[in-house]
Amino acid sequence: MSVHYQAVNWNRQKRLYDSSIAVGCAAFLAVFTGLSLNREGATLETSLIRGLGALAFILLHVILCIGPLARLDRRFLPLLYNRRHLGVTMALVALAHATFATLQYHSAADVNPLVSVLAGAPGTHFPTAFPFEWLGMAALVILLLMAATSHDFWLSVLTPRVWKTLHMAVYLAYGLLVLHVALGIHQAEPGTITDILLLAGMGAVFGLHLSAGIREWRRDRPSEPGADGWVEVCAVDEIPEGRARGAVIGGERVAVFRYDGKVSCVSGVCRHQNGPLAEGRIVDGCITCPWHGYQYLPDSGTSPPPYNDVIPTYDVRIVGSRVFVDPRAHPPGTRVEPARVA
Repeated sequence: MSVHYQAVNWNRQKRLYDSSIAVGCAAFLAVFTGLSLNREGATLETSLIRGLGALAFILLHVILCIGPLARLDRRFLPLLYNRRHLGVTMALVALAHATFATLQYHSAADVNPLVSVLAGAPGTHFPTAFPFEWLGMAALVILLLMAATSHDFWLSVLTPRVWKTLHMAVYLAYGLLVLHVALGIHQAEPGTITDILLLAGMGAVFGLHLSAGIREWRRDRPSEPGADGWVEVCAVDEIPEGRARGAVIGGERVAVFRYDGKVSCVSGVCRHQNGPLAEGRIVDGCITCPWHGYQYLPDSGTSPPPYNDVIPTYDVRIVGSRVFVDPRAHPPGTRVEPARVA
């Protein structure tokens, strides 16, 4: 985040990732449209509009499930690397759905189609007459704003904290879309199967997030300091070579790394997207975040040149075979002499 930005260059991995997304989306639309056209009274326009809406909604479920899946099982981490590509695709598909639906159902009015959508008044009977389009438009604005600020340029300009807060609005968008889909279905073609599918999707999202949250809560129990104020973390042998042991000290997550006969302690939160550094490893002498590969020197918390991202560091000492950490953090980028392993 701390160097100049340039136009996105697609490497082989990104080309394969994006090609897979494009092929999958095209295949879904082809199958959905083909099955819909077999139904009596269905038109190509209506089938395509519904297919785009269903595709965007499914993609949003996949995006929301990738995060907790990666927390529960490291094998899902590769899906996390380019998740923003999936998010931008989902926002564009949702925009296509909204555009075609607006033109299809509101272009015959005497006013602008967009005005026609916004001018719809709630009926007296909720939910059968409520303008569900309002909910979808509100969610679309959030998704497009997230897609427009998905590049690391905006993450750097807005600061990680503000950027993360903005992108947490995806859960608000999800709630609005659930209501949008539920009301739209019940006003058009109420059916038990669609209700079951909607509840199953919600159950998957909330269930995975709850499971990941419980796991993190158990791991985030704070360690109590001793009489001298230092916190005992673990035994030296409990830290694998080139890896870390995570702990919560002074209300903050830290990562205690063992490498080359030394032990260092840094903040456990990556500057990029708050990735878990304690789950990373030492690569070429640098702590490497498991989410997107951001790196820091273990003794100073600074990124290798030409980058200048920094994270806080902590004093660490070894007494006997036990590792202790001073809970008072040094300013980001402060070099701390590592403790030597006997």
